[in-house]
Amino acid sequence: MRLITFRRRSPDGAAEEFQEEIGALTDGDTQVIRLQAAEQLRRGQLHPHLASMIAFLEGGAAAREAAQAALDFAVTRRPEGVMLDRTSVELLSPVPRPESIRDFMSFEQHSINCLRRLSMPRWRGVLDEWVEDTFGRKSTLAYRMNRAWYERPLYYKGNRRSVVGNGAAVAIPSFTQRLDWELEWGIFLCKAGRDIPKEKAREYICGYTIFNDFSARDIQAKEMAGRLGPAKGKDFDGGNAIGPVLVTADEIPDPYNLAMHARINSEEVSYGHTSGMRWSFEEMIAYVSRSETLYPGEFFGSGTGTVPESGKNRRCCGLEMGRYLKPGDKVELEVDRVGTLTNFVVAPESRNASGGT
Repeated sequence: MRLITFRRRSPDGAAEEFQEEIGALTDGDTQVIRLQAAEQLRRGQLHPHLASMIAFLEGGAAAREAAQAALDFAVTRRPEGVMLDRTSVELLSPVPRPESIRDFMSFEQHSINCLRRLSMPRWRGVLDEWVEDTFGRKSTLAYRMNRAWYERPLYYKGNRRSVVGNGAAVAIPSFTQRLDWELEWGIFLCKAGRDIPKEKAREYICGYTIFNDFSARDIQAKEMAGRLGPAKGKDFDGGNAIGPVLVTADEIPDPYNLAMHARINSEEVSYGHTSGMRWSFEEMIAYVSRSETLYPGEFFGSGTGTVPESGKNRRCCGLEMGRYLKPGDKVELEVDRVGTLTNFVVAPESRNASGGT
């Protein structure tokens, strides 16, 4: 299933008067099935697991069965008021308020790039790339400086209240000159557990979505120079864009074989592939759950996607390219089998502007 959280629009285009609902996309993502409305017609009563996406995630297998039954009923019977055109709704993040946000740095190339950019003089980074091309990565200074990254899946915790969805406008924070995009994807958990073995961790993944971890790079660099953070480099309104859909795990049997693309104003600026993840989601779950209970509705981000090999696609975000976002930019992140997450960059004083869906 391709699940969403949305609000219906009134005839004048406003969406505020309607409550959030969860739905399923169908007909090539052009139609939205109102799952709770379909279930009420099917069984004559509301279903508690279809009240919100958090309720759905907490409901486990029973929730998925109810959603599938409601979807099948709606597609077969097509009752009035249950199927909506996608253009008539506002897409929110699939989980508008996650239980938590943990963002990892699972792609090796990105970790190497960031280290060279933030911890070396420019000439030293260029020389280190030459050493890698000539003698291999293990001969580089970046590899030796990056030992902690190879030992465990590293992450930071984000602000779960600053999440926006597909089509949302993201204002450049007033305190930064270097707002960056990050081509990521991620998972939502659907089971509670502690000390979860890696071999069983996939059972805890409900599904997959796309994540744009907007970052104020100049502030991030200053904060992390103090050996803590990131903090305000990541924490600002709209800084966590998640969407457009939550694709259930059964729809993506091989999550580590998906191409990733980032476009700014329709120009492809970076490319990645999920096979480049040095740390898998299963390893992340196993690591984080050590002596800590995880809960349905928690989100894990992959970190910026890169390709497994170095070369022409070596640089994968603005920090690595020296290119940053400006007002008016349209940012599109695409992951195979998931879809495209689109956001619009606006000036700080335009933070309430709407970018559409």
